[in-house]
Amino acid sequence: MAKPQTVASNKYNAKAYDSLRIVVKKGQKDVIQAHAAAMGESINGFVNRAISEQMQRDQEAASAGEVQ
Repeated sequence: MAKPQTVASNKYNAKAYDSLRIVVKKGQKDVIQAHAAAMGESINGFVNRAISEQMQRDQEAASAGEVQ
């Protein structure tokens, strides 16, 4: 049986977060993990930052009329 804290955490996470699953080629996870660690981040933090930064660049390019 799950501990009450685990149940509460799972319930909160289900309400507060969406989950994405990404697939990378064998060995790429280790490369990503090493890079994230070198930057002082978790894989999740690194991926979230990479997505946010790319979305910002795309938005700026769209505003400048550079994206089709």
